[in-house]
Amino acid sequence: MNPDPNAPVGLQLGMLLGYSVALVVFGLWISRRVSGTDSFFVANRRLGPGLTFSTFLAANIGAGSIIGASGLGYDIGLSAWWFVGSAGIGSIVLATWVGPRIWRVATKHGLYTAGDYLEHRYGSAVRATIASLLWFATLAILAAQLIAMSEILEWVLGTPRWVGALMGGIVMTAYFSAGGLLTSAWVNVVQLAVLLVGFVIAVPLALSIAGGWQAVSATAPSPEYLNFFSGSGLIYMALIAPAFIISPGLLQKAYACRDERSLRIGIAAQGAVLLLFAFAPPLLGMIARVYEPALANPEFAIPTVLTLGLPTVFGALALAAVFSAEVSSADTILFMLSTSLSKDIYKRYLRPDASDAQVLKMARLAALAGGTFGVLLVFVIPTVIDSLTIFYSVISVSLFVPIVVGLHTRRAGVPEALAAIGVGVSVLVVVELAKRSGVPAWLGSPWFDRTLLGIVASGVAFGVAFGIVQLTRRRDSRGAS
Repeated sequence: MNPDPNAPVGLQLGMLLGYSVALVVFGLWISRRVSGTDSFFVANRRLGPGLTFSTFLAANIGAGSIIGASGLGYDIGLSAWWFVGSAGIGSIVLATWVGPRIWRVATKHGLYTAGDYLEHRYGSAVRATIASLLWFATLAILAAQLIAMSEILEWVLGTPRWVGALMGGIVMTAYFSAGGLLTSAWVNVVQLAVLLVGFVIAVPLALSIAGGWQAVSATAPSPEYLNFFSGSGLIYMALIAPAFIISPGLLQKAYACRDERSLRIGIAAQGAVLLLFAFAPPLLGMIARVYEPALANPEFAIPTVLTLGLPTVFGALALAAVFSAEVSSADTILFMLSTSLSKDIYKRYLRPDASDAQVLKMARLAALAGGTFGVLLVFVIPTVIDSLTIFYSVISVSLFVPIVVGLHTRRAGVPEALAAIGVGVSVLVVVELAKRSGVPAWLGSPWFDRTLLGIVASGVAFGVAFGIVQLTRRRDSRGAS
């Protein structure tokens, strides 16, 4: 509920509704250029450095990087920088290492999805496994974006939880299902402009009104709160950086770059901006302590600052900026859902003879279905961070090793990839269950991160399977001779 019942919410709600309508209208106008799956899936492979920069940055600043990171900032202080900063580090690795390699493969072989690459490199079984696994995991992160929208509108405007989820779901589904990546890339430019302007104004203004850094640091609950390198924040490197190197949605956007130069410049530049932006949400979370030192839900940190720490007009601008961030990230998730279902499952297994028009129709229907399920999950998953950690953990332990190793050797095949996926996900689940039960006690240390252990186990399984396969081949070749 809005903590200030006398706050004039009409202006804020009016601006948000008008902005939402404008996004949908602009998206529908751009969608007239969509002529087939090339446009919908990879924007005709014509994204230059500017559009690459904007669509990646808009995708990477969302529920986790604003609502989740500000909540962490409220809880743990400056080291919450690592939640978004790790995404910037992962993005730079993608720009300089994995991205150019996989772009060359995708361009040469006409790949559209991460599933296309996995089948090209390992075979149909690996593609089917990952497509099924990630479709459900991706719904969790889509729900995270909608949860964030719901929390913002619930606190600032006093609307029920379902209103924010439905509003965000309608906006993103309307313009994305019409035009796919081509529409999304251009709409992201508008969203990013609003987002950056809003935060450039809101952060220093909120800090000044709160009494400056001295007032913020005075509310620190412990010395660790002001320690940038605190382990409680640094551990997010293991969870987040790998996910931003091999995320299917980001890899598919990389396919759309017109050349390697556009990919390297666009993705690296947005990674550098992420490293700077990473300070903003934690700082806003820390500012919220000045107004409410005992928030029951830390994820209400930014809504607290919007209502208590900013004048109404600037609060409305900041609200639009946050809404932009959530919708732009949500359309990237919808992109992953629709392309995976239509290309990796429908076209590959259910209707191999489907025409381009039929695949495009299925992609749009998948986007509508994904948006609907995402809204429904808002009522099941409790918090933004819970949703994000589910997604980041699953994609990291299942995809990091097969994709990265596959780009560097042709000798490994299906057994190695399936072993890496199966063992990585199994270790992830086992460690999580062990931590919840408290047995063994040493697993309670934050350094025994489930995602990091899952990635290590995945790499070991890949190596063991590779060794067994090579020994078997040598034995068979000797027997044949």
